[in-house]
Amino acid sequence: ETEPLTSKKDVSDCNQGEDCKENGLLVRNPKSALRLVEDGNKVHPSQGDKGEAAQISNGYSGVQSSVPCNGMGDVEDAQCTVPAATTTTTTTTSTTCGAEGQQQLMELEDRETWSKKIDFLLSVIGYAVDLGNVWRFPYICYQNGGGAFLIPYTIMAIFGGIPLFYMELALGQYHRNGCISIWRKICPIFKGIGFAICIIDLYVASYYNTIMAWAFYYLVSSFTAELPWTSCTNAWNTGNCTNYFRKDNVSWSLHSVSPAEEFYTRQVLQVHRSNGLDDLGGISWQLTLCLLLIFTIVYFSIWKGVKTSGKVVWVTATFPYIILFILLVRGATLPGAWRGVLYYLKPDWQKLLATEVWVDAAAQIFFSLGPGFGVLLAYASYNKFHNNCYQDALVTSTVNCVTSFVSGFVIFTVLGYMAEMRNEDVSEVAKDTGPSLLFITYAEAIANMPASTFFAIIFFLMLLTLGLDSTFAGLEGVITGVLDEFPHVWSKRRELFVLGLTIVCFLGSLATLTFGGAYVVKLFEEYATGPAVLTIVFLEAVAVAWFYGITQFCNDVKEMVGFTPGWYWRVCWVAISPIFLLFVTCSFLSNPPELRLFDYNYPYWTTVVGYCIGTSSIICIPIYMVYRLIITPGTLKERILKSITPETATEIPFGDIRMNAV
Repeated sequence: ETEPLTSKKDVSDCNQGEDCKENGLLVRNPKSALRLVEDGNKVHPSQGDKGEAAQISNGYSGVQSSVPCNGMGDVEDAQCTVPAATTTTTTTTSTTCGAEGQQQLMELEDRETWSKKIDFLLSVIGYAVDLGNVWRFPYICYQNGGGAFLIPYTIMAIFGGIPLFYMELALGQYHRNGCISIWRKICPIFKGIGFAICIIDLYVASYYNTIMAWAFYYLVSSFTAELPWTSCTNAWNTGNCTNYFRKDNVSWSLHSVSPAEEFYTRQVLQVHRSNGLDDLGGISWQLTLCLLLIFTIVYFSIWKGVKTSGKVVWVTATFPYIILFILLVRGATLPGAWRGVLYYLKPDWQKLLATEVWVDAAAQIFFSLGPGFGVLLAYASYNKFHNNCYQDALVTSTVNCVTSFVSGFVIFTVLGYMAEMRNEDVSEVAKDTGPSLLFITYAEAIANMPASTFFAIIFFLMLLTLGLDSTFAGLEGVITGVLDEFPHVWSKRRELFVLGLTIVCFLGSLATLTFGGAYVVKLFEEYATGPAVLTIVFLEAVAVAWFYGITQFCNDVKEMVGFTPGWYWRVCWVAISPIFLLFVTCSFLSNPPELRLFDYNYPYWTTVVGYCIGTSSIICIPIYMVYRLIITPGTLKERILKSITPETATEIPFGDIRMNAV
């Protein structure tokens, strides 16, 4: 019943319109010659049948794995395969037709990989460790019980953040696709998740880089003997400006404003020239030039792919740690530093009884590790197939959490110093949150240290490098997703596509460059990413664990790393992580944030606009589900079954040969 590949004996003919089954096996027309070429992992179609691509596996059962010509998962009469050979090498052949076949061949032949393993690790660490580690974690920590907050933070990391982080790395490495096309191999009806991720990444690129433009403005302004935010004699200062560092017996009143705050609000942002979101004012040409330079750096760092960006992160991912160490040592030697550390870590055990603390812990670890933005899928897709992604997930997530914790010491030693200088409590000094903590409080403290110019330059360089590799990652998530979905259009035009993408992001950032741009940044930061990303990762976890199947996913991981994930990982993926995400999402939606920035209270209609921004991305998911069911032939039950069944097999490298995963 089974003939060697070299046998010339014909098997049963498969004629058009006839049943191809014989003895329970599907057979193909013998007129098509089967040619296997072991040449650099390339699969060549036979001369007689250009549409077929034959794969060979070694040591795997000869179960048929076929991709039908209609691309919808149903077996047509024209599709047939060769029975398995009785030799030690078993074969499966797959009929791949049209553009889909060309796409699979492109994936096999042209998929680049990281030059070195360390390039991948630094890229993931650079993506996960961003500006939020420096300003968000320290603030949330002391606000939610100090040292006591580390308990819910660790629990949420173990049972929610790290399992989701590991899951995305494994999915990307196994299926070797971006955030859009990967769903063909998992659960096609959820393909809208990929489009939603791309929209969210564009939103993030539109406001996140503006924060880096602020840092760049500070960096340029730091190249002076006397930093401009140290005095009250500048053109932008007001009568409320109080410089308590330079004068004796200066009282700090309720209306007092530091020179650092006026430099930030009146010179850099110029928010006093805007009346709010309904009157943003003109565009700041200084910030526009800063942002243009940043996008230029971003473009030339990612335009050639991971082989170039993997080299850039050697600087952007390691430099912040050098600076953090320098600032930590300097902060520890300042007078009053112990007050800040005590305030940072002093536990308030009563806080653990509040639901908000656990919500904040879950949200912080989730947004810090960063699943749901397509970045981990994209970066892992360029790994070698047998790379130990389990080890990578543990190492990078641990580095990220430790960095957040250490950053708290860097910030609070300086806050303790400022409290000592002002003769105030640390809680009064630490009331600034978000970017204000860096651009006002920390900048002011640096300005009044010895060698202030040096410390200002390295600090704002650190902020730039922290932001740059996160921007590289976010855009790479979009680039990989689109290029993998439309390889026949963009695979040979990556540089052109990246150029167009950076131009779109720059134009989308113009609203954040206005005099009221800080209000826009705050709005996007709260609504464009929060609930939308949480919803996306929740659906992603459900699709993988419940539709694709936790057993199949664990088998995929075993093929890559050589061992099956244990029960802890299985339980987290199936139940705990989805519940974790649902818990945080419902908390966000039930308690929408009351936005306030400086002296501006956001009107009610901005909440409606915010929810519209968030919905504009996740709406892609139900729209694609409906579209998928409409275009799929058959009854409703057949349409649903076809839509949740993987369309295409994943090509698995085995030595110098590729095989189909079934």
